[in-house]
Amino acid sequence: MTLRPRPRTLVLSLSLALAVPVAIGFAAPAYAASVRYAALGDSYSSGVGTGNYDPASGACERSPQSYAPLWAAAHAVASFAFAACGGATTDDVRANQLSGLSAGTTLVTITIGGNDAGFATVLTTCQLGTDAICDAAVGTARAYATTVLPGKLDRTYAAIRSHAPNARLVVLGYPRLFELTASCGLLGMSLHKRTTLDQGADALAGVTAGRAAAAGATFVDARPGFAGHGICASSAWINGLTLPVTDSFHPKVSGYRYGYLPALTASTG
Repeated sequence: MTLRPRPRTLVLSLSLALAVPVAIGFAAPAYAASVRYAALGDSYSSGVGTGNYDPASGACERSPQSYAPLWAAAHAVASFAFAACGGATTDDVRANQLSGLSAGTTLVTITIGGNDAGFATVLTTCQLGTDAICDAAVGTARAYATTVLPGKLDRTYAAIRSHAPNARLVVLGYPRLFELTASCGLLGMSLHKRTTLDQGADALAGVTAGRAAAAGATFVDARPGFAGHGICASSAWINGLTLPVTDSFHPKVSGYRYGYLPALTASTG
């Protein structure tokens, strides 16, 4: 999830961070030259976790190795507006990311909601606290995700529709962050905490999928593509605790390339 204490995304507030995609050699479909693509959302869309950011993007940390620019390059699109920003919430998307949309926009992608639910703080709490404290933090975030977040997602998707009435809207979810191995290294979280956090990711995915369907959008579930490659895996596509800490709990380059990108490609042709 793109989780970050404001003003960032999907990162741990104290010094940690919580926010994966792909470009394989496939031929661009015939319609590609007419695609006018806009990528919105939080750090899981901007590319936080890759360690390679466009200096001009500042604190938004947009990476050329995120799934969106990879997809745009592989499909030789007619235009590409990259507005995703690390730390963004649904309110930020509506206030700051819609200006590049128009009636001519034909494709919009987005990851959003993790920061609204406060998963950056949740990750910090789980990393530093007991299993019981982690359970309580995840429970609070899940309650928000099931009661308050649906309305925020509805308003955000409706705003995108109003600015880009002819676009296909593709909503990408977040992966489960962790593999449920017996142990996860010296600084790794307990199996109980990892299980609880993955269950929280499942709950967020369910809410997001439901609201995307209600808005007539396509939901792309990131969990299957990342299965077996979460934190603690021998071939992890998601960063654990790392430096800079803002990259923590976000996809690595491999996650964006081999997790998110194929999933988006499968949903768009």
